[in-house]
Amino acid sequence: MKALGGLSASVLLIFTLHACVQSAASPSGQPFSPTPKNSASAGEQAQSSRDLDQRPPACTKVGQRWISPRDGVTLACVPAGEFLMGSTDGDPQARSEEMPQHRVYLDAFWIDRTEATNANFTKCVADEVCHPRRYTPYLDGVTSATRLDYYSNPAYANYPLILYDADEAQTYCRWAGRRLPTEAEWEKAARGTDGRIFPWGDTPGCAKATYFGCVKDTIPVDSLETGASPYGALNMAGNVWEWVADWYDPSYYSRSMIHNPMGPVMGKGHVLRGGGWRSIDQDLRVTARSSGPVEHYFDNQIGFRCAMSDGAP
Repeated sequence: MKALGGLSASVLLIFTLHACVQSAASPSGQPFSPTPKNSASAGEQAQSSRDLDQRPPACTKVGQRWISPRDGVTLACVPAGEFLMGSTDGDPQARSEEMPQHRVYLDAFWIDRTEATNANFTKCVADEVCHPRRYTPYLDGVTSATRLDYYSNPAYANYPLILYDADEAQTYCRWAGRRLPTEAEWEKAARGTDGRIFPWGDTPGCAKATYFGCVKDTIPVDSLETGASPYGALNMAGNVWEWVADWYDPSYYSRSMIHNPMGPVMGKGHVLRGGGWRSIDQDLRVTARSSGPVEHYFDNQIGFRCAMSDGAP
């Protein structure tokens, strides 16, 4: 579904690259900024000094949970170790960009158990870090497929935020003291270490995920516990596609690093993972990859969740 679907040698180089980053509305192909593009607002400065002594415990075992003091989101521990990333050529639904399957080692990290919600995004806006909705309601996700007041109605506070802008997703994660997960982190959190096809196993079903033929819109982010991943993350298949930090490259797996891969250094669009409520079951597979430009308007089914390196401030 392609339509949807090195660290620097010196501080000087870092600042040079940072200065080249353009806004989300600029032409694609620019490096994805890991830091705010503009000087910190009052809200960002206040947030940076808030809860600095709050750290998650060391992530050492499956089942650990930690609640972020910044936005109240529960995170799940994904312990360090290897996992199988990508598909084998024996998978009849696999696309070429999912291959070859390869072993990847990841350091321990934490990932949000749920997708980012409308309610939490409004907190980020209130802190003057995230941006108020600036476009037409349909294009900007103020509405969902069947709900005209999706973003503003408290009844949908616990539903996934619909956000077509990857930069704005990263902004929210920074505000919350986290970041977007890498593509490798997302896939490990979704499938575990046994090479399963879906977060819960090898067979799809409406009792485990929200996808085409099951519902006609999004559902609350804490729904469908039976579809949880091996680490307890919910709705990693279906509901909304999720932005990750990596740029999309259809041939990247043939040369991917095997230790904490970060993805290509640039590209024409960021990777989207997990499928949405309109997706067919092929796109719910944990290996399915899709992409979109940094600012990608689609059809009410793009969101995100955040992650955090173990031991990160």
